[in-house]
Order: sequence, then C-alpha cells, then structure tokens
Amino acid sequence: MPPQTRIWIYQASREIPSEMYPAVKDVLKRFAESWTSHNNQLHAYADLLLNRFLILAVDETRAGASGCSIDTSVRFIQQLGEQLKVDFFDRLTFAWLENGEVKTAHQEDFARLFAEGKINKDTLVFDNLVNNKADFEKGWIKPLGKSWHKRMVEG
Repeated sequence: MPPQTRIWIYQASREIPSEMYPAVKDVLKRFAESWTSHNNQLHAYADLLLNRFLILAVDETRAGASGCSIDTSVRFIQQLGEQLKVDFFDRLTFAWLENGEVKTAHQEDFARLFAEGKINKDTLVFDNLVNNKADFEKGWIKPLGKSWHKRMVEG
C-alpha cells in the first residue's frame, strides 16, 4: 500500500490472548475483503498488532472511505470488541513499551507515573493518532518527549 494509505488504530483495553489471534486475524481479513464504500470495493487491510492494536488501512488512491463506510467499520469494531470482551474506544488510556512489553495506564495514572519518574521523555509511547501509512511507519512508536503525550504529563 502507498505511503498515503489511510490508517485507523484502535487500542484494546487489554491484551488479546495469543491463542485467539488466528480467529481474530481471520475475522479482520474477511472484514477488509468485504469492506465497501458506495458499492465500490475498498482496497483495505486489517490486522492485530502486538495482541493489542487493531489496525485498519485503506488505499484511498483506488476508492476512498466514505462516512458510511467508516461508520460500518466502527460498528464492526464495536461488535468485535463485544465478542472479545474488550473496549477498542477508550481514548484516555495510553500505551507504552517497557522492557519489550506493552503497558497501559489511564491518563491520570500515566501523568502520575511520569511525575514519579517511572516513565520519562525517552519512554516509547504508541501514537494511535497517526492517520497514514508513512506516519505509521516512521512515528507510531516514538519517545514520549516527541509525541502529543508530552502535553498530558507536563504541568
């Protein structure tokens, strides 16, 4: 997919067990293959990364995602979350890497961890607001000090 491919990232409220990955991957693949916009097949891709992050991507150079098709994807993700008993829509929980593991904390706890020195400006955070493939590849995971997360911890 080209660099301008549109990306949506949904963070699960908890890790999805590895043994569920093949089934989840299959459901995501079927959704991506059937996703349409105004009866046009979208050139889409979906995956679950690090057992925590659901990624949807659409090459809009072929057919663009419309409001209705985006609504369809949101409903799909809500239903998948219900089946997996996870919330993919909590935007106030932040994720970072610690010793190779994905850790999460609610916004207030994240700020407290920063104030206590348990995380710092060099801690690698996940920027789930990136919205295209190029930005995803170069900046989905970045130091806290170079991300929007910095605003959440500075006094």
